[in-house]
Amino acid sequence: METIRNYLENMFANLPNSPEVLRAKDELWQMMEDKYNELISEGKSENEAVGTVISEFGNLDEIAADLGLEKEVRQEKAVQEESPRRPVCLDEVKDYLQDEAKAALGIGIGVAFCIMCASWPVLTSAVNIIPDTWGIIPMMAMIIIAVALFIVCGSIRSRWDYLKKDLCSIEYSTATYVHQEKERFHASYIVQLVVGIALCATCWMPVALLDGIIPISFSAVNEFMNTIGVIFLFVICGIGVFLIIHSSMINSSYELLLSLNKRDTVGGNFVPDDTIRYSAPAADGIMSVYWPTIRCVYLIWSFLTFDWYKTWIIWPVAAIVHAFLKSVLRKSEI
Repeated sequence: METIRNYLENMFANLPNSPEVLRAKDELWQMMEDKYNELISEGKSENEAVGTVISEFGNLDEIAADLGLEKEVRQEKAVQEESPRRPVCLDEVKDYLQDEAKAALGIGIGVAFCIMCASWPVLTSAVNIIPDTWGIIPMMAMIIIAVALFIVCGSIRSRWDYLKKDLCSIEYSTATYVHQEKERFHASYIVQLVVGIALCATCWMPVALLDGIIPISFSAVNEFMNTIGVIFLFVICGIGVFLIIHSSMINSSYELLLSLNKRDTVGGNFVPDDTIRYSAPAADGIMSVYWPTIRCVYLIWSFLTFDWYKTWIIWPVAAIVHAFLKSVLRKSEI
């Protein structure tokens, strides 16, 4: 019966999600179920019963008149001929999710390295026996590794550009699989996001805790402790940003797949209400790192100036810019 149910969902996937269509789908399902049970009671095997039901009721063009869906079927065929959607199979979906998971890990580590690398010059400047220039070597090494990760991850993701540029669709069973995987990841997503934001928001605490912990008479030791606090700031902030980027990219991959089907169709039941597809891969990349970048800018600006009473202004300005970019860069859905 599951095979018949999936077949039925795929038959209606591209039709409008209207009361008339849903009524006709329920009616056809009842007919299919009755026929299947009848064949089973006659001694037919499950495979034979499924094949007979699909052959008898599986052509929507032939039974559209009986279901009162001639207009909807005709309009859908016209839309498909004018703007055909590329079908994406389950194997492609699994490969895409695996590649996005790898890219999320690589890009997250790369961004974290870019933040943490600033701790090396800070450390060498505090240790008098080590030349200041020595801090440049590990810093540049981390930057090179980060750039290499960005290039490799960009190459991995480029093979899936068609998901963002072309009109695509996934079958009901595939959409169900993606939805289940997204729900399974949801708890991890929330934990990583909350911990990441908490780390970014509290990364200043080591500086505050270590500042002045040593008496003023030990100014050299006090300065070294302050330096350790700054290093912890970069490390904690880097870990926090990594968690935010990693979880957000994986969650976005699920939302992208679920948004391939049109929201106003039967097959678009799993489309997130706030899902937005952008007009180009570059736009999608910019918007995916927009808020992590704003957080980094806010923290860096705040800790360099300590003008916390001023730096908050970045949030309302960033929200306005984000809304403007969404309206300009979003892809119109046919």
